Amino acid sequence: MIDLVDLGWNERLAEAFAAHAADGLLPGRVSLEHTHMYTVMLAAGEKLARVAGRLRHQAARRADFPAVGDWVAVDPSAQDGDARIRAVLPRFSRFSRRAAGDPTEEQVVAANIDTVFLVAGLDRDFNLRRLERYLLVARDSGATPVIVLNKADLVDDPSPFVDEVRALAPAVAIHPMSSRQPDSADVLRRHLGVGRTGALLGSSGVGKSTIVNTLIGHQRLRTREVREEDSRGRHTTTARELVVLPGTGVLIDTPGMRELQLWETGALAGTFADIETLAEGCRFRDCRHREEPGCAVRAAAADGTLETGRLESFQKLQAEQAHQATMQDQRAQIEEKRKWKVLTKAANKRVREKRGPD
Repeated sequence: MIDLVDLGWNERLAEAFAAHAADGLLPGRVSLEHTHMYTVMLAAGEKLARVAGRLRHQAARRADFPAVGDWVAVDPSAQDGDARIRAVLPRFSRFSRRAAGDPTEEQVVAANIDTVFLVAGLDRDFNLRRLERYLLVARDSGATPVIVLNKADLVDDPSPFVDEVRALAPAVAIHPMSSRQPDSADVLRRHLGVGRTGALLGSSGVGKSTIVNTLIGHQRLRTREVREEDSRGRHTTTARELVVLPGTGVLIDTPGMRELQLWETGALAGTFADIETLAEGCRFRDCRHREEPGCAVRAAAADGTLETGRLESFQKLQAEQAHQATMQDQRAQIEEKRKWKVLTKAANKRVREKRGPD
């Protein structure tokens, strides 16, 4: 038996599920995504489930299908040996990225998360610019970001790294830790708790699966050593998976991402508050900090007050967001035209049927 409250079930979800309960469906949470199938945690235990035909037909895009962390309405009746997912409950948060190969398709990496643990390794693969990107996407997710600097045992003193990261994110909790020192992971438990969900995100080789194993207290998820020449790891975790931490909440482990393409097009202010503050001194209110005269941001970069790499990262993300917004607008226009074409065709058909044969 599984206590759904431990998984995050609450009154808000119960209210959203009420109509499905009247239809005899059961609530469950997606813990693992397979090819065309899902493992769902129900009160009675785990069960394999497929997406029902109606939900598949109604799904307009990839993001409408279940993702790991989603709460779903399940028909447990055996059909071909598997249950059926009839509906996905509304998400209160989601960590999304642009799907590989399609600038107009959203991929939901993890859903209904309270805390996003952004994991970076204090080895040769440590990259502040990559962390900025993760922070931006985390802020758009609706969850609270927490930065984990793993592999602290590889450096004499992690404090300089903490200071560098704090300069990027002064309001975000930052925790150095080492999986070789299990007690150092205890600080992460403070951000969880019964019914709360955390998601571990970061590139390959930063030690996400090892952190999960440390918090569980045994080797549940497979891990690999990173390459010595560049500190890069291979994808040990090949699928997103929700893991229950007894008395501590749940964690979603995710495959390492070499590149995190932006999906949301929200403001950069939260992630680049220092640049936004400097921008108040620009001559033009709509200054993009490129070629405009009287730019206080470029002046700060020129005199060393602002790191040049930080400004370049801001400009790159700003351009990427603008491009993504344009692509999404174009797709929305195409979908709107397609919808009206279908409606017009259906209306004309009804008119002809009422008229009857000529």
